[in-house]
Amino acid sequence: MPRRVHQPLEDEEVDFVLRMSDGPVLAYFSGTWPKAIEACRAMDLVVGRIAEEYANRLMVMKIDITRCPKATKRYGVTGAPSVVLLREGAVAAHSAGPMTDAELRDFLLAHL
Repeated sequence: MPRRVHQPLEDEEVDFVLRMSDGPVLAYFSGTWPKAIEACRAMDLVVGRIAEEYANRLMVMKIDITRCPKATKRYGVTGAPSVVLLREGAVAAHSAGPMTDAELRDFLLAHL
């Protein structure tokens, strides 16, 4: 993943990254279990490209569902991959399942 994607290792780090942000945050939830791994690998690339493209408009963080169960529950995520757009720590929009670059751009344009 590009340097513009923060990768918290624990729930406390998720909160720290959110406090660092002065604008919207795209939280990308990924998983490492067999059924999620292929879709999440594809989403890694999509999220990385979007993070570069939107670097001046939002912060992006990748959250491993297994390592950050509190954040996963807090934002209502039930599967991977999922994206949650946060404004001031509150959910502004949510989408579950893999997305293409165009679909993620459309999601952001509709909710930013």
